[in-house]
Amino acid sequence: MYKRIRDLREDRDLTQKNMGKILNCSQRIYSNYECGDVDIPTQILIKLAEFHNTSIDYLLDMTDNKHPYPRKKIHLYKISFFI
Repeated sequence: MYKRIRDLREDRDLTQKNMGKILNCSQRIYSNYECGDVDIPTQILIKLAEFHNTSIDYLLDMTDNKHPYPRKKIHLYKISFFI
């Protein structure tokens, strides 16, 4: 997983410091993510997948398909409550 995250960053010619700014964390924390020294929080995985336009499964090395999954449309309906 960590190699994929590094490779995606390098493919965009970004530094760890750049990615830290994008993810709202320090370069050191981001470096820890890439090295596997700490587990990557779910919210950071989501941001990484969105930023790199890929799926979390790809980041976690569970698939070789880089393409993100299609998003489901959510329809919200007006609901009335009676008290």
